[in-house]
Amino acid sequence: MTFPAKYPQLNDTQLTERARTVLIRVVRVAFPHSRLPDGPYERTADIILKEAAASNWFRVSLTQGLGSLDSLAGGDFCSLDDDRAYKVLKSIEGTDFFGFIRRTTVLNLYDDPAVWEALGYEGPSFDQGGYINRGFDDLDWLPEPRITEYDGPETFEPIWEGPGGAANGNLSLATPASAADGEIQGNLKATLSTQQDPREGARPADANSAKAGV
Repeated sequence: MTFPAKYPQLNDTQLTERARTVLIRVVRVAFPHSRLPDGPYERTADIILKEAAASNWFRVSLTQGLGSLDSLAGGDFCSLDDDRAYKVLKSIEGTDFFGFIRRTTVLNLYDDPAVWEALGYEGPSFDQGGYINRGFDDLDWLPEPRITEYDGPETFEPIWEGPGGAANGNLSLATPASAADGEIQGNLKATLSTQQDPREGARPADANSAKAGV
């Protein structure tokens, strides 16, 4: 890669119509979709050229990169079949030149409504109330889901019986199982006092805070 700062004359490098033609071919080979017409690839290439024109670095990198493809192809890159053209691009996939093309294409090619239509994407639905009424389950290439309903008896399985709780999972506030449980029960009685305003939070059920355990 030759740097513009070292060779200022490179700043005058212009992207030609030939460069655009090669770029369109690069994008199509790198992102092949047989159902896509030329339009989306051409529009993506024009976006790449526009972004490159705003930066001397990217413009020179893109110009030199596109110009080198003919040499790498042994003549005319655009005349190569898809397999041979892919191998040429594979050999330069780690360069800044190809990295710029790749990330710009990903962001713009698949944001083209013509690509959405060709690939079966109906577009965003946030501005139409979402997908719930727009065929969110109309896929015809997946099998119907298997739905199994439980028809057995309804049972309750407690996940925690609480301190001093009985085996059936009910919380007992009357008979603590131990001194430690008794202190916890007292705290629960204070917290669950029915003679308080819920907005006040927990307070002792008895005026004696030590007796209430708080």
